[in-house]
Amino acid sequence: MSDSIVNTEIQGDVAVIRFDDGKANAFSPTSIAALNAALDQAEKEAKAVVIAGRPGRFSGGFDLKVMSGGDAKASLAMVRGGAELAVRVYEFPKPVVLACTGHAIAMGAVLLLSADSRIGTEGDFKIGLNEVAIGMTLPVFAIELANDRLSRRHLQRAVNLAELYSPAGAVDAGFLDRVVAADDLLAAAVREAESFAGLHGRAHHGTKRNLRGATAERIRASLEALSPVQAG
Repeated sequence: MSDSIVNTEIQGDVAVIRFDDGKANAFSPTSIAALNAALDQAEKEAKAVVIAGRPGRFSGGFDLKVMSGGDAKASLAMVRGGAELAVRVYEFPKPVVLACTGHAIAMGAVLLLSADSRIGTEGDFKIGLNEVAIGMTLPVFAIELANDRLSRRHLQRAVNLAELYSPAGAVDAGFLDRVVAADDLLAAAVREAESFAGLHGRAHHGTKRNLRGATAERIRASLEALSPVQAG
């Protein structure tokens, strides 16, 4: 295994991107840059993408060392970078399947909202947007994605009341599309990506722009007013 926290393997038409920092899988400046580099490669070399976390944890959110480090500019830059990564996945020209390997909290849940298809693993895991519970105002980019992807029945509970869901509950809420056994998760994600690789690429990208373009533009416009005390 590579020492990199993000590794990409091209399997036929599918780029499998594995994100594993050995800890909480935090979205840090380093991991955000590495994920963007992996997406650069996938855009050139594949027809569909799988993004997978580490066993037991997809991501715990942004890097708390940066968030609480006293450097407001660094914190703001990291949050903006995470937002830009999320909107990139949301608009990505190739189908994106996310393999949610466990807990997905805050920015981890935001990335679930960005992917085309989300497959989770069975287990005692929590998924959701906990910002309000820990004293943070949820930024517009996360609200826009939640408003687009979550069930209307769950939107207020998930966003305003910071409810965290089990994998099965996350399917009902709209964070996930289905749940499989942990041993089958990556294979199931790759199979699904392989099926999406057969779509007409230009038609997929154009339709995605038509479907999601207005939301993506609102997210980009909101980033100018992003506050360092906001986080995903």
